[in-house]
Amino acid sequence: MNSGTGFSFGSPAFGTSVLASTPSESNPETQKQFSPPGQIPQWREVEWTEEQREDLMASVCSYSPSYEFVTQARVLLLGPVASGKSSFISSVQSVLNGRVTNRAMVGTSPSSFTKKLQSFNLLGPPDDKPTGLVLCDMMGLESEVSRLSFHDILSVIKGHVPEGHKFTQHTAITSETPGYIKNPSLQEKIHCVAFVVDASQLMTYPKSLSAAFAELREHISDLGVHQVALLTNVDKVCVETAKDTSLVYKSSIIRDTMRRAGTLLGMSTSYIVPVKNYFSELSTSLNTDILLLKAVDHILQYVELYLKDNCVRKQEANTVGEKKFLF
Repeated sequence: MNSGTGFSFGSPAFGTSVLASTPSESNPETQKQFSPPGQIPQWREVEWTEEQREDLMASVCSYSPSYEFVTQARVLLLGPVASGKSSFISSVQSVLNGRVTNRAMVGTSPSSFTKKLQSFNLLGPPDDKPTGLVLCDMMGLESEVSRLSFHDILSVIKGHVPEGHKFTQHTAITSETPGYIKNPSLQEKIHCVAFVVDASQLMTYPKSLSAAFAELREHISDLGVHQVALLTNVDKVCVETAKDTSLVYKSSIIRDTMRRAGTLLGMSTSYIVPVKNYFSELSTSLNTDILLLKAVDHILQYVELYLKDNCVRKQEANTVGEKKFLF
């Protein structure tokens, strides 16, 4: 960049733009009016302070499901291979630990590294006390989502699949599957699905994936389960966000990428939150912590909607039962 040229805020990682003119540093009024390319008014309000991190930490660590028969919320992470599902689990646990840890093993191969259903009970302070949230990981979606994959995913959401079940491409989950849960309780079911997509890979995903997401979302909605989405690796598509995570909601590139993710998933951007996972870092940072904790808080809001819906349905069923008993 030429000397005296301002930075290009929100520039994509694969290129930068050069400003045609530079505001005078000695003129505050000029600085106030100057708006670098890519910068837009902040479109989501977030406080990037230590107090905010502590408040979010306390909220996540003290969370308890509102439904009396559910002791822990179960959230299924679902997305393409290498989209960042396992990294998100490890990153959230890192925030709670105050240091970077690899709770869920992460792979780099083009095929799914996670082969079985794994539930990770998030542990918080003090003394690694179990929180009220469990993040569930399973095989990543391949470029062509088979009917078998659809069936297995829905079986997990319904609560039929035992912990540790190893998925195969040739054998569907049935009532004959070892450990199969025939009549799962609400505690054993999935209470929210979080789709995970990689911001840096959106343009490379096959068109068939969009149709698969649409069909999956329809079936999941029929089960009454709410869905949200995590847009990972936002630091790979925006240079300035990579430098400073707190700029994520001022970047036009991130906003536009979220819109593309919404199109892929068939959902409003109000359900989508950007995320920066810990990958090569050895220590946590304030702004990344806050972005991750805001994502968890977003998920828990929809968990609570599901639990409240089930509470209402149970109450209605009990009322109908009481009326039948009277007659």
